[in-house]
Amino acid sequence: MPLIVQLVVLMFSVIVHEVAHGWVASLNGDNTAKAYGRITLNPIPHIDLFGTIILPLAFLLSGSSMFIGWAKPVPINPSMFRNYKLGLITVSLAGPFSNVCLALIGSLTLYFLKSTGLMHSAFGVAAYQFAFIIIFINVFLFILNLIPIPPLDGSKVLENFLPHSVRMHFRQFETYGIILVIILFFSGIFSRVFMPLIAFIINILTGGAYSL
Repeated sequence: MPLIVQLVVLMFSVIVHEVAHGWVASLNGDNTAKAYGRITLNPIPHIDLFGTIILPLAFLLSGSSMFIGWAKPVPINPSMFRNYKLGLITVSLAGPFSNVCLALIGSLTLYFLKSTGLMHSAFGVAAYQFAFIIIFINVFLFILNLIPIPPLDGSKVLENFLPHSVRMHFRQFETYGIILVIILFFSGIFSRVFMPLIAFIINILTGGAYSL
């Protein structure tokens, strides 16, 4: 599958991820994202030049099976949540859950192609590859974002269960968190620890079509 297609799928997936955060925040009583025009699939308001385009493209061009990418985070104001703890947890999990939904759509597409016999046509082969890319990228984003390292979504969930004194220090770590995430990638730790889990989930969704 061409690199540009992979990049477009990644861009769309991270945008859906951020829109999900904003939409669930509005359900919890915070309309900040809506006021800033961020509950939209229009890519322009969401693009972060480095995180959405440059860094993912660099990983893809390097031939790496792993990558980092993000859209511009949607603004939220947790003080507007009707229930602070519930709001923060549901808003944080909304992004990863949206990636699960996209992966499931890709999985259903594969099942449809197999069950109808379309896999044997040129269109079917292209559609199969496209659906597989959707599954891979979104399972990857799902697992990545659940890691409890600031500013990843898993850290926001963990934060709710920390004592107040520890929580303040944990938030300060957010400045350096993305550096730690990049170190996890280049050190090979992410590959050894998380790729087997990612491969396991992808195999379930694709009927055993993926191997490390």
